Amino acid sequence: MPDLPVHAIERAIAAIPVAGLDADLEGLGARIEVAAEGAGAAAVRVILGFPVAGLREALGSAIEAAVRGACQASRVAVSIEAAIVAHAPQGTLSPLPNVRNVIAVASGKGGVGKSTTAVNLALALVAEGARVGILDADVHGPSQPLMLGLSGQKPESRDGKTFEPLVAHGLEAISIGFLVDQAAPVIWRGPMVTQAISQLAFQTAWHDLDYLLVDLPPGTGDAQLTLSQKVPLAGVVIVTTPQQLATEVAMRGLRMFEKVGAPVLGIIENMSSFICPGCGHEDALFGTGGGEQLAAACGVPLLGKVPLNSAIRAQTDAGRPPLVAEPQGPVARRYREIALRMAAGLARRPLPRSYKFFKNATRDEQ
Repeated sequence: MPDLPVHAIERAIAAIPVAGLDADLEGLGARIEVAAEGAGAAAVRVILGFPVAGLREALGSAIEAAVRGACQASRVAVSIEAAIVAHAPQGTLSPLPNVRNVIAVASGKGGVGKSTTAVNLALALVAEGARVGILDADVHGPSQPLMLGLSGQKPESRDGKTFEPLVAHGLEAISIGFLVDQAAPVIWRGPMVTQAISQLAFQTAWHDLDYLLVDLPPGTGDAQLTLSQKVPLAGVVIVTTPQQLATEVAMRGLRMFEKVGAPVLGIIENMSSFICPGCGHEDALFGTGGGEQLAAACGVPLLGKVPLNSAIRAQTDAGRPPLVAEPQGPVARRYREIALRMAAGLARRPLPRSYKFFKNATRDEQ
C-alpha cells in the first residue's frame, strides 16, 4: 500500500457526526491522531473533552468506516479516549481542591423537579465513565440522602477538618441532610445557610472528580448568590417546566448567574409531557414550547426534555433512580443524552488562564 494519506484520513474523521450532539468531531474539539502501524495498517486515536463510554462502539465503527473510505487499509485500530479538563470559572475564583468542574443545577422556583434532575444527571455522567460528586445545597429541603438511599448515614472526618463524602452507585455525595435530624426543620437565617453551603463546598474531601454537581435551592436568594460569588462554577444548568409561570421565574435565575459571570450551559425542560401508561396518549399538562422559548430568548441551548413518568418518582424515592434501577431503559437513555450534551457544551468552553494553580487539571480516561 502507498504511504498512508494521513491528512485525508484526519479530514474524513473530523467530519463524522456524533449522534445526539448536533455536531461533528471537529465541532466537538476532538484531537485526532493518525499513524501507520505496519504494512497496510492504520492506528487512529481520537481524544474528546467529555466522557465517551456510551459513544465508543458506534463512534469506533464510524471512524473505521471513514478510514477505509479514505484509504485501502488492511487493518484499522481505533482508540477513543476522554481527557476531561478543568474549565475557567467565573471571575478570579480558584478551583475547589480535587474538583475539575463545578456545575450548578438551578431553578427559579420550587416544584420543577430540580433535585431529581440533578441526581439523575450526576448518575448519567457516572454511567458515561466520569468521576462525579453531588453537593446537596438545598439546606431547607435536602433530598439527595433519600434519592441516593443514604438516609440515616453520616459522613466521617478523618482529619477533624474535612468531611469524607458518602458514596452511592459510584457517586460521591455530601448533604446537610447527613448532618441534621431528618425529622427536624432547618430553621436557619440567611447567614447560617450561606455558611453551611460554604462549609459543604470547601470542607469536603472530594476524590479527584471530573464533575461536581451542586443541587441548589430554588430561587435567587442569599444561598444562590453566595454560591455564585464564592464557588468556582464552570457552568450552570437551569431546570424548568414548560408553563409560562416557571419559565419567567427561571429566566430571572438565569440572568442572576449571567451577572456574576457564571456560564449557563443550557436549559432542561422537565415534565414536558405526560404519557398515559395505559393507553399511550400524550398530554402536555403544563403547556408546550416553554423550554425552547426560554432557551431562544436567553441564547443558550435546550439540552433536552424529560416527560412526566411515575417510574422516575417511584425509583428515585426508593433510593435507586432510573440510571440505577433501569440503566438501559428509555428514561435513563434520556438523562444520558442530556448529560452528554451538557458535558460536551462545557468541553467547548474556555480553559483556565493558567494551569499553574489547577492541581490535576486534566484526567485521561482510557
